[in-house]
Amino acid sequence: MDPSRGAPQEAPIICIAGATASGKTRLSIDLAYALGGPDRVEIISADAMQLYRGMNIGTAKITDEERRGVKHHQIDVLNISEEASVAAYQKYARRDLHSIHERGKIPIVVGGSGLYISGLLDELNFPGTDLDVRKELEQRFATEGLSPLVAELKVKDPTSAKIIDTANPRRVIRALEVVTITGKSFTPIFPRHTRHFRNTFFFGLEVDKQVLNERIETRVVQMYKDGLVEETEGLIANGLIESPTAGKATGYAQTVEYLHGNITLAEAIEQVSLSTRRLAKKQRTWFGADPRINWCRVSDDTSIDRHEELRGIADRIVKELNF
Repeated sequence: MDPSRGAPQEAPIICIAGATASGKTRLSIDLAYALGGPDRVEIISADAMQLYRGMNIGTAKITDEERRGVKHHQIDVLNISEEASVAAYQKYARRDLHSIHERGKIPIVVGGSGLYISGLLDELNFPGTDLDVRKELEQRFATEGLSPLVAELKVKDPTSAKIIDTANPRRVIRALEVVTITGKSFTPIFPRHTRHFRNTFFFGLEVDKQVLNERIETRVVQMYKDGLVEETEGLIANGLIESPTAGKATGYAQTVEYLHGNITLAEAIEQVSLSTRRLAKKQRTWFGADPRINWCRVSDDTSIDRHEELRGIADRIVKELNF
């Protein structure tokens, strides 16, 4: 069976989505155990930055202890110097799905990277690449700068030029690469909210905006207490700053600025918190538009035991799934 194709009708897939700091990771483990534990369930991460080895504290990556024996996929699969892409993730994550089903287990997809979830579970196709064309464009950028490339993109693909971030060299180069090798716009209409796999069940954790923002603030402060500065120093030695994707990750980019003496630690913490709140807003918008998601509301009452509440949500999901 081709792992890029849909799974058999009887093979279920569960997806848990939602904003950062909403409790998805904890719920995924509770749900895994409610469904039978490590013998019956494996988890596939859908977080772009958790693909990278060594980026642990700043991505709130689940620890070995927190996994409680449940096997995880698509975590720690890239070196810092490598470039992450949705197309590559789609290929390997779908291979993982197929392998999990072959072993007779249930995969739980969990994460907050909407495009990665869509790439894995929707009918999303990506244009190919041409390394020679890309190399030529990168050389032009190095010698001519970004402005001539943006001007060319506006002529060859005006639709993309209006939509993508033209201040981002990587985006501009990719858009020019696609239009050069395909003659088509880099901005196809993504058929979101489709089902590449037939038997897929979507759930989301819904948290009050103010409560979520408070959680984000607390998480960011704790990350720095846990050693985010030291982790970033180690990653810099391995090429973090030169990395095309990892170097721009929220938390690490700001910490690099702090280590270079450009901002204070307090300013770094505030900037990371602000960037994370903005990310959460984008995630709520992305997932909120998906009609397939069954939302599970998390209580705003801070006196409630959050772990117990998530276990209760996991039990309710199992009853709803009825398998």
